[in-house]
Amino acid sequence: MRPRILIDGFNLALEQGTGVSTYARNLSYRLGTMGAEVEVLYGRPVSPKLKPLLREVTFFDDPSQRMMNIRPARQLRQMLLAGFNEKVVEVPVTGNVVTDTFSARMPHFDRLWNVEDVFTRSHNNFKIFKRVIPLPSPANSPELVHWTYPLPLRIQGAKNIYCFHDLVPLRLPFTTLDHKRRYYRLCMTLLAQADHIVTVSEASRRDIINLLGADPEKVTNTYQSVELPPKLADKPEDMARDEVAGSFGLDWKGYFMFFGAIEPKKNVGRMIEAFLASGSDLPLVIVGKQAWKSDQELKVLFDDHIKYISQENGRLVTRRKIVLLDYAPFRLLVSLIRGARAVLFPSLYEGFGLPALEAMSLGTPVLTSDTSSLPEVVGDAAVKVNPYDIRAMVEGIRALDADADLRGRLSLEGRRQAGFFSAEAYERRLSELYARLGVRFEPGAPPAPFSEPVLDSAPALR
Repeated sequence: MRPRILIDGFNLALEQGTGVSTYARNLSYRLGTMGAEVEVLYGRPVSPKLKPLLREVTFFDDPSQRMMNIRPARQLRQMLLAGFNEKVVEVPVTGNVVTDTFSARMPHFDRLWNVEDVFTRSHNNFKIFKRVIPLPSPANSPELVHWTYPLPLRIQGAKNIYCFHDLVPLRLPFTTLDHKRRYYRLCMTLLAQADHIVTVSEASRRDIINLLGADPEKVTNTYQSVELPPKLADKPEDMARDEVAGSFGLDWKGYFMFFGAIEPKKNVGRMIEAFLASGSDLPLVIVGKQAWKSDQELKVLFDDHIKYISQENGRLVTRRKIVLLDYAPFRLLVSLIRGARAVLFPSLYEGFGLPALEAMSLGTPVLTSDTSSLPEVVGDAAVKVNPYDIRAMVEGIRALDADADLRGRLSLEGRRQAGFFSAEAYERRLSELYARLGVRFEPGAPPAPFSEPVLDSAPALR
């Protein structure tokens, strides 16, 4: 009998791709391949009273339109009564609604469930009452609920495990907008109530044990997998080269690249300073949404006494050829990564650092940080520098720019290192964890098809 495993759709419902949404989506496909019956719980603003057709229609509707029609008094009442008489309803996916636009964003699933606006309501409820909201089990209890994020929710009658990707709000509080005391309280509450805690690196596991006082036996690192669609990763080079030249006017292996959210944790400001100081004649392409404090990270480009920025063919370009791209379709993004001379990812702190590994899996050399999880993820297959040391970053960029032998070695070793984080390796680690919790899989299960993700700017934009 196939084990029933439920995951949450908290990050899967986001319009922008994030590292956590990549984690959740890949988890759903790995569970399907392992032979589980995969169920996903969403918190869309869909009333449980709707008839099945309208439930399906509303699930795929623009949620902002729905929320505009909900009166504030009803929202307050729903928040205060969170956990009481909650309705878990199935979302029928019958084909009545044309969902091709969303197909690539959807996880692998056997059934979809929804509790109206439950993620927002549970967080607001936790702010006041400091409690984890119990939800009734959907149609007989699943054996296990794998929450992909620290959420103040649990499913009654099932084992509940929670993924803590990192403790950045506690380690680097100045880089996040989280309410730190509330975040700490939520982590401690979940740690006490969870059947197990899962994380994605040994660095994060040490943080959970040392900062939160967790029992080491209760915290397991499964890492995660790096998965890019073969039709994009293995596209003939001449096709990828044409895409990069035609879409962005860039020469193959003739630019450096960063992709990810532009926010304090990503260290983009120091990276730009180092790149400008390196004296490279190549452009630096920055692909990513401008997030919290992005103006500070990009300040050096906009200083009045420098005046680098100009408009060129609809792009923001500096005289030193720093190109800011807010958006790149996923198929073009993969080609951009493949065509870069090197990817720069000098993040201050990462729970896993998926962008570095994705670049390595495509054979692109990487410069990254020697802090947090990044050394264990990239091994000896990347240039590692102190992310606070601009001079070290300058030297790393110069080495990657000038030394073709170094780039060739890192390209080969990077692919090999990425292999340690294959889908098969991830499945083994998940299977071992679940077996300890009493969930076992039948061998020889049919694999779940993996579809191409569609993300607005990066496969692991976090």
